[in-house]
This record gives sequence, C-alpha cells and structure tokens, in this order.
Amino acid sequence: MTRPRVMGIVNVTPDSFSDGGRLSTVEAAVAHGLRLAGQGADILDIGGESTRPGAEPVDADEELVRTVPVIAGLRAAGWTGPISIDTMKPDVARAAVAAGATMWNDVTALGFAPDSAATAADLGCEVVLMHMRGEPGTMQADPRYDDVVAEVAAWLAARAATAMAAGVGRERIWLDPGIGFGKTVAHNLALTAHLDRLTAGGFPMLYGASRKRVIQSIDPSATESGDRLGGSMALALEAARRGASIIRVHDVRETVQALAVQAAVMKASGPN
Repeated sequence: MTRPRVMGIVNVTPDSFSDGGRLSTVEAAVAHGLRLAGQGADILDIGGESTRPGAEPVDADEELVRTVPVIAGLRAAGWTGPISIDTMKPDVARAAVAAGATMWNDVTALGFAPDSAATAADLGCEVVLMHMRGEPGTMQADPRYDDVVAEVAAWLAARAATAMAAGVGRERIWLDPGIGFGKTVAHNLALTAHLDRLTAGGFPMLYGASRKRVIQSIDPSATESGDRLGGSMALALEAARRGASIIRVHDVRETVQALAVQAAVMKASGPN
C-alpha cells in the first residue's frame, strides 16, 4: 500500500468553520501554504468562500481578491506542486488557473452555473466533483436518503458523465462523497465505511473529513475544531484503507506521518 496524496487546506476566508480569519493577508496565506508544503503536502487547496453549514455566499469579485494573489504568490515563492482552487464559480476557476492553479475543486460538481462543465473542459485542469445535497445555507436541514451510499454513488457517476459529455477528460476527474455536506452523522459514517463502493466506477476519490463535526458526535468533548485531531487521523486512515487517493486536511504533518506509518505496516504484513 502506498499512501494517498495529502491536500493541505489554505482557507483565505473570515468565516470558515475551523480557521476562519486566521489567514487575513496574502502574505500570511502564502506563508501558511509553504509551511504545509514543507510538512509534506502534495497539493495545496486555496479557498476564498466558506461552505460550512449556514455559510453566506461570497460574490465572485471578493473571492478573486482573496484567492488569486495567494496562488500567484505561491508560484512566485517557488512552489511547483499542484494547486487546487476551491470554488463553485467558473470565473474564479478561470482566473485561478491563469494564476497557476492546476485543479478545480467544486462542491457543486460543476452544477453552479450553466457553463461550469464547459469551462472545466476548456481549462483542461483536473476537476473534483463533490456531492452536496442542497446548498451550504440549507444543506443540514434534515437531510434524508433511502440508501445514502447507493444514492451518492449514482449521483457522482451522473455528474462525471455530464462533465465528460462537456469535454472533460475522464483521466482528469476526481470524485468526493462530500462528508458533512447535506448529511447526518450516520450518513457520513456509512459513506466512510463503504468508500470502496464509491470508487468502483474507476474514478479516484478525494476524501475530506478533517476537523468536522462528525468527530464531535462521537466525542462530545471535542467542541472546538482544534480538539478533533485524533478523530481526523482515524477517518483519514480509514479512508486510505478503503481506497481514497487524496486526503484533504488541515493538519498536514500529522496526517502524512500517520499515512506513512500505515503504509509501512501494510508493507510489512506482506509475504516474508
């Protein structure tokens, strides 16, 4: 077993659930991204709009101001690895790719605007298609499924088909089950436990549960996002074991270490 790639989160937002407002300047965000890279991040994910439950939308102009200078700054500072833009807006994705981004991480799976899929095809970048029931402002209002794993798998397959029909190369598509996006704790745990069913279609999987409230549901004392490191590691390791190819996290050094140890143990368990 080789470890999945680790995507380090760089939130340039005042209201993200875990680190909102902490990176209030371009310089601070660039420094944080380089610090994550030094800790072993394989990909840096730059986000300028919070999608936490109940989050308010941000207009494209503000999102551009928050994210594009950070991407350009990372490139100017010498980071040559992949950069992901975490946005639902095609205009922001275009500007981010022009500044040096190589991946579009879209929580709406290219469903936000009529030209989202065509834009992704035109850009030629890698694309992450995430499942979300509803929108950030309302997604946690009593989400229901008859079979959450089957329904999320079918929905993601359909979005991948739509993207390919618009001209996005199959080899550029990643899927994400959207842990915490329009799902109860039971839904999140079921998707994690059956992640292998979501990868059965052959698309690589991105998994992101870092510091999320699903951990607090199991450990009620973890009221602050910073109290959820242990749970984040457990979910990352389980996702890796079940086939995730990218793990999106806040705590890069700890995740890289945990995944490396897991891979070493798996290698040692082979034939002697």
